[in-house]
Amino acid sequence: MMTIDVLVSQTRSLSLADVELWVRNEWVKPETVEGVVSFGDIDIARVLLIRDLHYDLDVDEAALPIVLSLIDQVYDLRRHLRLLSEVMQDSVPDDLRSKLLENLVARRG
Repeated sequence: MMTIDVLVSQTRSLSLADVELWVRNEWVKPETVEGVVSFGDIDIARVLLIRDLHYDLDVDEAALPIVLSLIDQVYDLRRHLRLLSEVMQDSVPDDLRSKLLENLVARRG
């Protein structure tokens, strides 16, 4: 866990005002314990993503929530697909799984 001050001091092109705005907008949801805001690894990665989107790729503040929502949907979809793959690996017999994969490849064209 990292405090907001440490995060800002150790991260290039990042201001305290930026991070506070992103937290207020709920683009980043760090943990707050006894009034101390702490950023975990996922929060830090999200801050870096927002910084890169905003400053390096010039995504403006009006578009950021849309872009972040789309990225979140992609990650959620990947998580669900990984879970489906695990369930298939554990629950579906090899011969049926092979047939399903063949059918998938045939449909992909």
